[in-house]
Amino acid sequence: MFPLRFLLFIIFANDHIISHSEGFVFAFDRHFMIRYHQSTNGGEKKNRRQKRYFADGKEINLKEHIIEQIIPGSIAEELALAPGDRLISINGQEIADVFDYHYLTNEEYLTVLIGKADGEEWELEIEKEYEEDLGIVFASGLMDEYRCCQNRCIFCFIDQMPEGMRKTLYFKDDDSRLSFLQGNYVTLTNLKEADMQRIIRYKLGPINISVHTTNSALRCRMLNNRFAGEALDKIRRFYEAGIPMNGQIVLCKGINDGAELDRTIEALAGYLPRMESLSVVPVGLSRYRQGLYPLSPFTREDAKEVLAQIHHWQKICYEKSGLHFVHASDEWYLLAGEALPEEARYDGYLQLENGVGMLRLLETEFLQALEEAAARSREASAGKRAEAAAASERPVQGETTAISESNRPVHHLTIATGLLAADAIRALTARFMQCFPQYQVEVIAIKNNFFGEQITVSGLLTGQDLMEQLKGRKLGERLLLPCNLLRSGEEVFLDDVTLTDLKGTLQVPVDIVESNGHHFVECLLKDGWGR
Repeated sequence: MFPLRFLLFIIFANDHIISHSEGFVFAFDRHFMIRYHQSTNGGEKKNRRQKRYFADGKEINLKEHIIEQIIPGSIAEELALAPGDRLISINGQEIADVFDYHYLTNEEYLTVLIGKADGEEWELEIEKEYEEDLGIVFASGLMDEYRCCQNRCIFCFIDQMPEGMRKTLYFKDDDSRLSFLQGNYVTLTNLKEADMQRIIRYKLGPINISVHTTNSALRCRMLNNRFAGEALDKIRRFYEAGIPMNGQIVLCKGINDGAELDRTIEALAGYLPRMESLSVVPVGLSRYRQGLYPLSPFTREDAKEVLAQIHHWQKICYEKSGLHFVHASDEWYLLAGEALPEEARYDGYLQLENGVGMLRLLETEFLQALEEAAARSREASAGKRAEAAAASERPVQGETTAISESNRPVHHLTIATGLLAADAIRALTARFMQCFPQYQVEVIAIKNNFFGEQITVSGLLTGQDLMEQLKGRKLGERLLLPCNLLRSGEEVFLDDVTLTDLKGTLQVPVDIVESNGHHFVECLLKDGWGR
């Protein structure tokens, strides 16, 4: 009889055992070797639990990293791993978070320790291609707890939200890992030395940094954190280590604008080319600012002055580095009533997540897709006319009538969006209706009563404002909404009104438009013409 800790090696390839010798089984295509045994010490399972974390009401063991999903066709599937299994270590190292996991699994040769639901522990020796993914999805995306913000910024929008919204909206993250994974901007104030060294060692990038000002004393005041000024030295260290960075300035009137803005842009431009871009966005002010630091909105004249500063520095940076470097968000141009820059000035759209160049890119994609759709429509119409002409030359029984462009039914559509982008969307739909006169498209600008009229972006509109301002109106056959109104991956608005609720109230089908011009045209033409 074999001892309890007998090691058995087994592998499946194409549902067949390839070869077996003294308990060893190999798969020659990938060279997997699985070694598994029961985790015992007198029958007791090892307890590695150190933290408790809950997702959707279920407890997750963070240090053993619960597997939630196995990607079909992946290495993990071939190894017979399953949801509920636990990742314990890779190459003998405990996995702190998703960065450790991806860094260690990049290698070609791995020894992975897996805990099975029945108490067994499998030691998997894997030979694979460099950077080939194992195909494992974990219950916690970060494989660790999220790190919250330690600042109390004078401009923080979360502090400007009313009570009674879902709890996740009040969570202030300042987690450098989300910068790499999701593009979030971080202040670096809670970035520990170990994390700093790990970013440099793993050569992660780019890291997106909320700078706001390079004046140390002013940064401490704006972030309400006495260590905020010291965090600026981390930018220098990232620069010296060759880590790519992007910067962000939330501009507050009378605080970090004017001469302070010049000073910040000049200082950060000194980190080119590692600091790849810098965005300047206006502070967002809701109607829930009672008891908060007094801030004023920017006027049209203010916006013109800010744009003049940015354009001045763009010229300087471009002459020195070939990059425009500093960019104004679209809001500044719309507020100032000035035309958006040409596409080349956006340096490849490095700051789309900050609303820099979104409208220019949307217009470029939209007009390209519109021309392609119009060409298809012309070809289809020419083909039908040729068919009709040929049919008229043949003797036929009964009457036939060719459908001309003028006989096509008219389609009435409605688009609802924020005040900020409404005129730009109207200009695009006007071009669309010139190409497709059988469509009538109305663009309705929704006023943000929930957060206040100074909030004009579509991403902060709520379901209740949509229902109140659209109810009773003739919306036509379909209502089109931008995708940033909904919670990512779900059909829920900021105020927890669902898309189903909206459809039921308005009694109209709703199409969600992705944030690109090609899908915009596709949604407009959903009824068939020009597709």
